[in-house]
Amino acid sequence: MQTGMNRRHFLGVAAGAAVAAGMATHRASAEAGKPVRVGVIGTGNRGRSLSGTMLHMPDITIPAVCDIREAAVEAAQDLVEKAGHPRPEAYTGDEYAYRKLLARDDLDAVIIATPWNWHTPMAVDAMRAGKYVGVEVPAAITYEECWALVNTCEETKVPCMMLENWSFRRDNLALLNMVRQGLFGEIVHVHCAHSHDCIDHWFFDTEGNMRWGGEFLVKRNCDQYPTHSLGPVLSWMDINCGDAFATMTSTATASRGINAYFIRKFGPDHPNAKREYKQGDIVTSVVRTQNGKTLVINYDMQLPRPYDNRWMLQGTLGVYSEMRDALYLEGRSPGYHEWEPFPPYQEEFEHPWWQAILAEAAQHGHGGTDYLELKLFLKAVRDKTQTPIDVYDSATMSSVIPMSEESIAKGSAPVTCPDYTRGAWRTRKPTFGVVT
Repeated sequence: MQTGMNRRHFLGVAAGAAVAAGMATHRASAEAGKPVRVGVIGTGNRGRSLSGTMLHMPDITIPAVCDIREAAVEAAQDLVEKAGHPRPEAYTGDEYAYRKLLARDDLDAVIIATPWNWHTPMAVDAMRAGKYVGVEVPAAITYEECWALVNTCEETKVPCMMLENWSFRRDNLALLNMVRQGLFGEIVHVHCAHSHDCIDHWFFDTEGNMRWGGEFLVKRNCDQYPTHSLGPVLSWMDINCGDAFATMTSTATASRGINAYFIRKFGPDHPNAKREYKQGDIVTSVVRTQNGKTLVINYDMQLPRPYDNRWMLQGTLGVYSEMRDALYLEGRSPGYHEWEPFPPYQEEFEHPWWQAILAEAAQHGHGGTDYLELKLFLKAVRDKTQTPIDVYDSATMSSVIPMSEESIAKGSAPVTCPDYTRGAWRTRKPTFGVVT
């Protein structure tokens, strides 16, 4: 899908102007023994990757696909057909073609994998049409969009899950198991980052042309992509279920990396070498929680570097470092204040979700993480239960984008974090990763 929706226009139409009013009360549900029927909105690389993963699962069908680009729709149709399923119906032609897909009465859920500014409008319309929503990251990019997701979910009672796959990584879930068994004591501080040089393949193509993601670098200075780093942290710190974000400060460096890349690769006269970018190269955000814990979040996507997330967790009984692939536990580690390897602990504390699907998942996207995420999402659709990541966590992770933008614009001043649970975090119990 291409970009192009005005925010105020969205707020005016999201209440359902283009989705028939009768559809708002419709609840397509997977009857016992029947396949879960999924529509896919956005069939570029990510949409087709998710579709391919779902097509490896039993009792899943994709009756409809949508993208503004006809070639992308046809590629998705071919993918489904080659997997032995009927060729799905295509919806294309304009930016609102997805609403015709949502008007179908034979879909239980939709997967949304479009550019960021379309995520919330499409998710809101899908919930109003009675479809479970699995929306790619980030689920929202403004305060008003975060609240639109929460309010619509509460009004319609239709679950909305941001597809934050790093919450489902084997190492992160094993660490969650250890945290909940008390091996680190009380968690006091966490550091996380999304460190990935994306200039030459995500924000721009290899020929130097701006892709849709590059438009955000010109217009905004914020943490553009916080959810991959934040996903597992929320459950480690019991955010929204015993604790909550209270305040956040954010600081951005100057913007140097993008121009330096274009000068180095294409020369100083290239238009993108001369362009002014609002986005700083590194954004550092510090969150203080209601219970006095701290969290550092780094955005780092414009300077040359290999990929890593730099997770580090500290508690009253020990510390874990993802970069070292190691930990130290007071009273358990053999050497005094000496790191020991994490892999044996991952094996010992393997999360039940991974124990159940390890053999079948390993061959799929992101080492099986996408497979587990989608399997659990689709199980919730089939059982008509809550999704593993709920709308409150989806909004909380996404809200780092506007919070960081506000703080940076105010000279790194603290901003108050919205409470999407409306105070319910004090009594809500953890649900993510809980196996009964």
